[in-house]
Amino acid sequence: MTREMGRLSALAVKRESRPGMHHDGGGLYLQVTAAGAKSWIYRFMLNGRAREMGLGPLHIISLSDARARAAEYRRQRLDGIDPIDARKAKRDEAKLEAAKSITFDACTAAYIEAHEAGWQNAKHRQQWRNTLETYASPVIGALPVQAIDLTLVMKVLEPIWHVKPETAGRLRGRIEVILDWATVRGYRKGENPARWRGHLDKLLLSRSKVQKVEHHAALPYREIADFMARLREQKGVAAQALEFLILTAARTGEVIGARWEEFDLKERIWIVPAARMKASKEHRVPLSDRAFAIVQTLAETRVGDFVFPGAKPTNPLSNMAMLKLLQRMDRADLTAHGFRSTFRDWTAEQTSYPHEVAEMALAHTVGDKVEAAYRRGDLYEKRRELMVDWATCCSVVPEIVQAVP
Repeated sequence: MTREMGRLSALAVKRESRPGMHHDGGGLYLQVTAAGAKSWIYRFMLNGRAREMGLGPLHIISLSDARARAAEYRRQRLDGIDPIDARKAKRDEAKLEAAKSITFDACTAAYIEAHEAGWQNAKHRQQWRNTLETYASPVIGALPVQAIDLTLVMKVLEPIWHVKPETAGRLRGRIEVILDWATVRGYRKGENPARWRGHLDKLLLSRSKVQKVEHHAALPYREIADFMARLREQKGVAAQALEFLILTAARTGEVIGARWEEFDLKERIWIVPAARMKASKEHRVPLSDRAFAIVQTLAETRVGDFVFPGAKPTNPLSNMAMLKLLQRMDRADLTAHGFRSTFRDWTAEQTSYPHEVAEMALAHTVGDKVEAAYRRGDLYEKRRELMVDWATCCSVVPEIVQAVP
């Protein structure tokens, strides 16, 4: 039976005011709402499922336009195409085409602006910008983000992959993140050409094979007592800061950023807030007699918020101050961070303290999930004994120290 078409006329459409669906034929309907608004609806069945799609309001889409659109969608149905899915795909393609003018540099700037508030480490924020500006931007920065493919990513990474493997690895990860962000925002589509597993790992050697492990220069623990004796002869805040760093096995940033409010001198404890810790977890540091004495001495001449002030009392000690001190002591072969290795070597070879106690003292993140689940505390009392023994080692020739059972 032939389906009746063209039931409505332009005049009838204009005059129609009854709320409801008014059939023109072939699945095309004029929809009139209770408020009098008029629009076109196309209804159809596809694979046994009822579908309905809006064609637009009457004041924009005329009767003839609506019939032409409905005819186009009926042809798609004959080809087994869902008109709704086809229209969505076309709109997405148009959106993508419009986004092609958005460059990689623009996406990078937008991503950093949206996320850097959550990056607590200022050095980390600067490294994000620097690596992308130095290595990625000259090659792909001005290109539409949609145009970035495997060839371009390799062009960025290959020149530095063997020369600066650590930088190259971080750069690859950052490019991957930017491209993922652009995909979610609808600026590009398809696989991420910067992903590692199952992709770039087939083209580039792993960092472990191209990167030489570089350890921070560390002093052998048997020489620590002599070194500390020389260090105590040095004058100035940098010398006090370095001695305090060694005695607490802390990181440089944690020491130079230490504020008076973090110290409980009555309990002889230094509480480094989570915001200043690498693992973003509060760290309690027990103070040995010598470490406590350094803090007490500085408290007598306190001039600002920082325990180890810099040239200006309102600023902390420079992160280069301890390195320059080591150079003045003719120990340019050492680094401040290397003393953490000295402490760890001494703990492992000269004491019977458990591994986890030393790791807690260094504020290392517990890697094993089972171990982390069972160990809820921070082993503070055991660490207090360890730091007392370490302070003793820093003053006398080291001997084997037995941990209290």
